[in-house]
Amino acid sequence: MMKIAVLSLLFASAAAFAPASQQRASSALADKPFADALGAMPPLGLFDPLGLVADGSQEKFDQLRLREIKHGRVSMLAVVGYLTTAAGIRFPGAEDIPDGLAAFPALLATKDGQNVCLQMLAFFMVAEIVNRDAPWLDNKAEFVGDYRNGALDFGWDSFDDATKLKKRTVELNNGRAAMMGIWGLVLHEMMGVSILPTGYLPGQ
Repeated sequence: MMKIAVLSLLFASAAAFAPASQQRASSALADKPFADALGAMPPLGLFDPLGLVADGSQEKFDQLRLREIKHGRVSMLAVVGYLTTAAGIRFPGAEDIPDGLAAFPALLATKDGQNVCLQMLAFFMVAEIVNRDAPWLDNKAEFVGDYRNGALDFGWDSFDDATKLKKRTVELNNGRAAMMGIWGLVLHEMMGVSILPTGYLPGQ
């Protein structure tokens, strides 16, 4: 009976101190700059191991967030393109072009393939020019990475604030996953180890 009483006291003491320690940890995280910013997700919160925004600079944070969003969007397209070609889907006339990294030397080996590469380069340049805030227009970006410039909407303005925040969070997290995903696909192809269903290895 005495042992049960002692154990009860120990558990009660632990329970009494646990909320206080958790509260201190939560307070420490909340004290960091941008701790409540979009993308600061549990359990890590704002992941900034190098302290790049520890000084609280809003301008620096916005620039880093802009790069994160842009790289995430490109990576999402890259993952879709990589998996689409790995599934055997090609544009008409490109049926003989291999998938994976082997596609680039195959394109550069022919005149038509070189023209395709030039067209891709031109598209990348135009996309980089177009996908940015246009200060000469009479509109203001709603958030960092908002490149609608008063022309594109797709129903965005009809959403409430909670829905907008949710969709922006989904895009940010999907972009983060895609950045890791495309590098995982490329590195495994270079190592000759497939991570795709049925063991298929692109570029072979």
